[in-house]
Amino acid sequence: MDLSKKILGQSVFNRLMKMTFYGQFVAGEDHRDIRPVIQKNQAFGVGSVLDYSVEEDLSQEDAEQKEMDSCVSAAMTDNTGADHREEQYKVHKQFGDRRGGVTGARTYFYADEAKCDQHMETFLKCIKASGGSAVDGFSAIKMTALGRPQFLLQFSEVLVKWQRFFNFLVSQQGKDGMEALEQKLELQQLQQFLNKLGAKGDFYGWFNGSQNEESTCSIDVLDWNSLIDDRTKMSDLLVVPNVERGELEPLLEEFTEEEEKQMKRMLQRMDVLAKHAEEHGVRLMVDAEQTYFQPAISRLTLEMQRIYNRKQPVIFNTYQCYLKEAYDNVTMDVELSRREGWCFAAKLVRGAYMYQERERAKDVGYEDPINPDYESTNRMYHRCLDYVLDEIALNSNANVMVASHNEDTVKYTLRRMNELGLIPTENKVYFGQLLGMCDQISFPLGQAGFPVYKYVPYGPVNEVMPYLSRRAQENRGFMKGAQRERQLLWKELKRRLTSGELLHRPVY
Repeated sequence: MDLSKKILGQSVFNRLMKMTFYGQFVAGEDHRDIRPVIQKNQAFGVGSVLDYSVEEDLSQEDAEQKEMDSCVSAAMTDNTGADHREEQYKVHKQFGDRRGGVTGARTYFYADEAKCDQHMETFLKCIKASGGSAVDGFSAIKMTALGRPQFLLQFSEVLVKWQRFFNFLVSQQGKDGMEALEQKLELQQLQQFLNKLGAKGDFYGWFNGSQNEESTCSIDVLDWNSLIDDRTKMSDLLVVPNVERGELEPLLEEFTEEEEKQMKRMLQRMDVLAKHAEEHGVRLMVDAEQTYFQPAISRLTLEMQRIYNRKQPVIFNTYQCYLKEAYDNVTMDVELSRREGWCFAAKLVRGAYMYQERERAKDVGYEDPINPDYESTNRMYHRCLDYVLDEIALNSNANVMVASHNEDTVKYTLRRMNELGLIPTENKVYFGQLLGMCDQISFPLGQAGFPVYKYVPYGPVNEVMPYLSRRAQENRGFMKGAQRERQLLWKELKRRLTSGELLHRPVY
């Protein structure tokens, strides 16, 4: 492509890309350009998830340096509190370029707060375009585009350590080995143990005030998670239990005032996007990212769902089913939505970061978070899907997008919907595929009345090419298994040749 650009010039190169590679996978350069694609898809019953896919064209060295600069607190420059951090939640230069091994997701690197504001404005335009181009549209956002990733790293570590501490307390009370939601802690024993650690506050009273009379003696993991809700100062969240020392300790000794403001601005940007989506009748799809960011991303998305999903699903969280913990995450969030009375909304994917995650876990020295093989990931996907479909059948307050190119998974979903009596027009179960891929799945679903969506990337040719060139690598591997699609295309071509309809264009 670089050679073609030099020989042909930018203008001819752009036209060539739009006729071939770019034109296959990208809808257009801006919200005006993409309308014909969106309208054509709509005519066949296929909706759109708009995704402004511009990606900065950085060298590996620049990407690594940006990541190193943005993931280390100024409070750590003198190594204060560094010993409290775990290697998994520290930045490592050899994995600083988060594009490595990732072909199916765009990547953002932090430059400064002004750049994050620009990303927010871009997402706002995308939401507006989605609202103006389609009914019941979706728009996709990435949390790492909205703020300094240092906060996501540190908050993720806190959430994981508190979860680990809950598991430790459960094992101390002899209740480990159960499903996540079945594990209970006796409150009096908990209060005594936390007091020994030096924790301040009446935890028994905290839970006693928020629980029903009959459940005041014990708490589950959802009650436990409420301990780190509603803190006004962001850095107050970043306190973790040290079982060996028998005390609660700060992840960092202090935060700079500017870092405190950066954390708050990230949350404010998310809130602006959610309000904008609600006003324009657009659903907001929060993409999943790497496991060292994901606990924080999921938690912040959940907090938005608590606010904006009261009446209808506005905010969708993404669950990567190649993760060993995927089922626990889905079941806990469904149960929380049930208790608090808001709409659970999820996009189920297999996952986009497998090679990078495996290599990082091996080199840095922590447990591989990914399922051991493709079949176990399939089982995990169907298990999570079954749980959400059962929830939809029971109380109709859950929603799920089956984002998959796997025909067997789509057929499995249709079969389960039929068994449970779920009607497509209820708009509780959606299907999603990428633009330019698996049309033999998307269009028959749309014409049969099922809510199906194409993930629609758009943006200027030059600025989309870094993302698109990595997509080409994925497509090279993907096409090895796409014989079915090629067979169908060849069959249709032969039919048109023999019937004299080679130049036929369907009316829509």
